[in-house]
Amino acid sequence: MKKLIACAIAGMMIFSTACAASTSPLQQTEAKPLNIVCTIFPQYDWVRQILGGRTDDVALTLLLDKGTDLHSYQPTADDMVKISESDIFVYVGGESDVWVADALREAENKNMAVINLLEVLGNEVKEEEVVEGMQLEEEEHAEGEPEYDEHVWLSLKNAQTICKQLVETLSKADPENAALYEKNATEYIEKLAKLDGEYQAAVDASAHKTLLFGDRFPFRYLADDYGLDYYAAFVGCSAATEASFATVSFLAGKLDELSLPGVLTIEGAQHKIADTVVSNTKTKSQDVLTLNSMQSVTEKDVQNGVSYLEIMQSNLEVLKKALG
Repeated sequence: MKKLIACAIAGMMIFSTACAASTSPLQQTEAKPLNIVCTIFPQYDWVRQILGGRTDDVALTLLLDKGTDLHSYQPTADDMVKISESDIFVYVGGESDVWVADALREAENKNMAVINLLEVLGNEVKEEEVVEGMQLEEEEHAEGEPEYDEHVWLSLKNAQTICKQLVETLSKADPENAALYEKNATEYIEKLAKLDGEYQAAVDASAHKTLLFGDRFPFRYLADDYGLDYYAAFVGCSAATEASFATVSFLAGKLDELSLPGVLTIEGAQHKIADTVVSNTKTKSQDVLTLNSMQSVTEKDVQNGVSYLEIMQSNLEVLKKALG
C-alpha cells in the first residue's frame, strides 16, 4: 500500500511538473505585443522614432500605406479590425476622419488610448481660409460648422507638441520602457526644433515672403509659422482638379507682379495647373517646384527608409528656391 501511495504521489509530481513546463511556453505565446495603429505617415514615423526601432514586442501599423489620400480614404473591414484590437490609435481628427467614430464605438479593446491630433493641438488648430484669387467649390459657400485645416503635420512646431503627447501615451502604455521612450523623444524633438530654426533662418534671408501654389494648399500651418503670405488655386482639402480661367489669370498676374521665381505644387504626377499659370505669365520662365505634403507615402517608401525629417529637409530646399 505504501508503495502504491508513493507511486501515486510521484506520478502527481511528475504530472504537475509536466503541466508547469507546458503552460510556460503557452503563456509566452499569449503575451501580446504593444499594438499601435497610425492612420497617416507622419504619425507613424514620429512613433517609430520614439520607439527607437523596437519591433520585438511592438506592432506598429501604418493604415494608409498605399498612397491613398487622407481626404478620400475609406477603411476596409481589415482596417477596422486592426483599429479595434489596437492599444494605441492615432488619427488626425478632421472631417476626413468622420468614420473614426464608428470604428471606436465598435472597438474590441475598450481600454484603447486614442490620440486625436486636432485635440492635442487645441487652440493651435486653424480653420481653412479662402484667400484672394482662390477658386471656391460649391459646398464652400454653405453656412455651417467651421472646416478645420487637417494638415497639422506640416508644421515642425506642431510636430514637437504632438511628439510630447505621443511619448506620454507610450510611456503609460509601456512603463517598463518609459525611460527609453523619453530619451528617444527628447533627442528627436531637438532635431525637429533645429530644423524649425533652419526654416526661420531661410525665410528671414529670402528675397520674397510669398508662396504661390498652382494646386491645393495644405501648407497653411507652415506658412503661418514663418510669417509667409500665400496665394493658391484651391484650399488644402479641395477635391478640384481643374482651375477656372479667372483663377489661372489671377495667379499668373501675381507671379508677374511679385516677380516670384517659381510656382509651387504638391506631390503628384501631373502639374497641369501650375504649368498653365506659368504659360500665362509675361516671361513664361518661372520654375514649377514641388513641396511634399506627405499625403501619398506608400509602404514601399517606408521600406526604403523615408522619414518625416528627411521630407521636411527636402521641402526646406524647395522653399528656398521658391522664395529666392
